Amino acid sequence: MAALSAEERGQYDRDGFVIPAYRLPADRLERLRATLDRLIADNPGIRPERLVSVHIEGRNREGVQGSRDFLDLAMTPDIVDLVADAIGSDIILWGCQIFCKPGGDGLEVPWHQDGHYWPIRPLATCTVWLALDPSTRENGCMRVIPGSHAARRLHPHMTEDRRDLVLNQRIDALAFDPTEAIDIELEPGQMSLHDVHMIHGSNPNRSPKRRAGVAIRYMPATSVFERDLIKPGDASGYTVDFASRPLWLLRGRDRTGRNDFRIGHQPAAAE
Repeated sequence: MAALSAEERGQYDRDGFVIPAYRLPADRLERLRATLDRLIADNPGIRPERLVSVHIEGRNREGVQGSRDFLDLAMTPDIVDLVADAIGSDIILWGCQIFCKPGGDGLEVPWHQDGHYWPIRPLATCTVWLALDPSTRENGCMRVIPGSHAARRLHPHMTEDRRDLVLNQRIDALAFDPTEAIDIELEPGQMSLHDVHMIHGSNPNRSPKRRAGVAIRYMPATSVFERDLIKPGDASGYTVDFASRPLWLLRGRDRTGRNDFRIGHQPAAAE
C-alpha cells in the first residue's frame, strides 16, 4: 500500500504539488513506453502533446485512438492510494492525457490553471503527472508556481491565436510572479501530484530528447462533473467532448448522487 508521508501531504497542502517517493516499477514503465509508441503511430494526424482520453480503448469520441493500458495505469491501487491521501477516499477517474513533446519542436504549454478548462463543480481535481521519459529543464519539464493554489480561485486567461502552443489560453501575467517558478524534473517512473488551482506550464522542447508524460485526472466524489457546462469543441486549443466523457468511480461512493457513470461506456464497463 502506497501512501503520502506526513511531510509529502503537508507539501501538497502548502505548495499545491508534491513528488512522492513512490515510483512505478521499471517493467510496467517499459510496457507503457511501448504502448505510447503504438499510440503515436495510431494517431498520425494528432500532435503527441494533444492525445486526450488515451485511457479509452479504441477510437474515442474526441478523435483519439486510445489503449486499455492507460486505464489500467489510472486504476493502479498504489497510485489511487496516493490520490486518496490528497483528496479523500471517494475518488472518480475522469481523464487521462498524454503530453509528449518531440525532440526539437515540442510545443510550449502556456502558464495556466487546469480548472479554467474543466466542468467540475465545486472545482476540485488532483492530477498525477507520470514521467515516461526523463523530464528535465532542458526538454521542457513542467514548471509550477508554489502556493498559487492557496486562494482557491481562477484568474483571467487570455486567448492566443498561435499554433505553437498546446493550449490556446494563457493566464493574465499580473496574476503571478514567474520568477517564483520551480522546475519539476522527474526521472522515468517518477510522478508529481498537483492541485487543480495551481498555476503551471512548460517551455517548448528545443533539445534532441523527447519528453513524454501522462496526466491522470482524479476528482473527489463530493464534486459533480457538469457535462453541460462546457460545450464540445476546441475551446482549449484541441477537441474535447465532456458531454460524452466516461467516469469511473474508483473508490467509495458518489457523495453527490449526481454523477453519471454510464455515459461514454461500453455495456458493463462502468463498474
